[in-house]
Amino acid sequence: MAHPLLYTHPMTAARRQYQLGIILMLCSVTAWSTAGLFTRYLTVDTFTVIFWRSFFGAIGLVVVVAFQPGGLASMKRLGKPGFIYAAVTALSMFFYIGGVMHTTIAHAAVMTALVPFIAAYMAWAYLKEAPRVFSVLCSATALVGVGITVGISTEGRFLGDALTFLMAICVGVMIMISRRYPHIPPMPATLLSAILCALCALPFATLNISWEQMFVLALFGISNQVVGFGFFAMASRILPPLETGLITALDAPLQPFWVWLVLAETPGWATLVGGGLVLAAVFANILMQNRRMARAASLAAAV
Repeated sequence: MAHPLLYTHPMTAARRQYQLGIILMLCSVTAWSTAGLFTRYLTVDTFTVIFWRSFFGAIGLVVVVAFQPGGLASMKRLGKPGFIYAAVTALSMFFYIGGVMHTTIAHAAVMTALVPFIAAYMAWAYLKEAPRVFSVLCSATALVGVGITVGISTEGRFLGDALTFLMAICVGVMIMISRRYPHIPPMPATLLSAILCALCALPFATLNISWEQMFVLALFGISNQVVGFGFFAMASRILPPLETGLITALDAPLQPFWVWLVLAETPGWATLVGGGLVLAAVFANILMQNRRMARAASLAAAV
């Protein structure tokens, strides 16, 4: 028998992997949630936002990939699944930016809250991964919380709502591809998606913009694409699809938090109540899953 200090039980390793996935996903959704704050400062058109955001995101990702094992040569390991993942990610960027520029942040948040259900259905239909009942209930609770947070209104427009819904479908597909092909190198795939996005937006973008707008777009690209999409690509290989999608629902309460923190806009009672429901649902699911894995590890170690 191996010495207990030199042996890590598979269940313990799986639990650590799960915890790593949770940390990565929380960092990802925190970075994504700043999108609403950045758009408050931007006065340029949609294609200009997409181009410069992707351009600066690509620069940041080139630096990250260059310092990883294999360097930029790791781009060769993407293969067909990696290219498809990058293309779908680029589409999601177009749909999201186009959506939030043509509808309210509130409506975009509701569409984001649909991601866990879309991801769970795709995982069940194509990967045969049955979702846990408790996670489904937590996702439903989070959806209710998002509804309370943003309210029911008719302020959105059909085009923007349709684009953000297509974004939610793309995120579901991204989760499914990551789970099906976990060998895809996440940061190189995210870099390729940023390059594709920038190239597609370039013919319609305005290149001559103010230094102030360019600075905001640089921060937007680095935070949303390097941290947001990069960490998402890593986390979605580890976590079950429903749980990956569930954590994205934190985007709804986090967006008004950043606005309150930076612009001192006090959130209303609906934001506090709805945001509390989302937080409770997400962390209840994390705690339940962590407890379940700890119990399984203890039983396996006792055998």
